[in-house]
Amino acid sequence: MNNKRIVEKWFNAVWGETYSPSVIDELAADEIVMQYPIHGRLHGIEDIKGMLGRLRAAFPDLAFEVVGEILADKNYVFGRWQEGGTHTGPEFSDLPAGKLDKNSGKSINFSGMTIFKVEDGKTLEEIGEEDALKAALQLGVIETT
Repeated sequence: MNNKRIVEKWFNAVWGETYSPSVIDELAADEIVMQYPIHGRLHGIEDIKGMLGRLRAAFPDLAFEVVGEILADKNYVFGRWQEGGTHTGPEFSDLPAGKLDKNSGKSINFSGMTIFKVEDGKTLEEIGEEDALKAALQLGVIETT
């Protein structure tokens, strides 16, 4: 499977409508690093699966969509995306500021971009930038003055 196809499968199974943690086991290197402003720096398969499990429980309707074409250059793959959902699950505190109490009913809708590093069929890095400020404002964990 080429690097672009690996990332397409990752996006669909990890962030897409039907979360499949087994794909993380299949496609992630043991030493994988995932980093986003909202989620911070995560290291290793279990760290990532733990955060994603909590995120999916908190936002069971999480919707993710790739925007435009996924681009690849050697070991690096780039994709733009948009994501949204409503917090109808348990308390969620995997945020850089604040937390959401159980079933807050707050919705998010934001976009971002991610660069993956893939070697020998395994994802080594998923480094993303998203509109974390917009998401934090929508969730009410930070406020404007």
